[in-house]
Amino acid sequence: MASDIPEGDVEAFKYLLGEAVMWHMPFGKYGPSHYPPRGVPLYDLSVEYLGWFKQRGFPQGKLGQMMELIYEAKIHGADHVFNEYRTRRGGRTDLREKKVVRRHHRFKED
Repeated sequence: MASDIPEGDVEAFKYLLGEAVMWHMPFGKYGPSHYPPRGVPLYDLSVEYLGWFKQRGFPQGKLGQMMELIYEAKIHGADHVFNEYRTRRGGRTDLREKKVVRRHHRFKED
């Protein structure tokens, strides 16, 4: 498959990919306020979340371009290209909601 891509396009893709992995989600539920200090890396966002942006419009500018690039890679089955970056960071970012456990202790009075 990669042999079907002209050499210049492969190099351009590698460059864009290297740039895309440096971006983190700067706002919203995956932003720095919920995942300090910088937010979730764009490559760890779910394809469903990125698909929501695809339907409604990616943000303007470079952030939107990087989100769209990562979305396209994921829907075409190339999520594995980000595994090296995940390994360097210590694994995939856990995006599950953290449950707040509140415990009430009642002590008997004598």
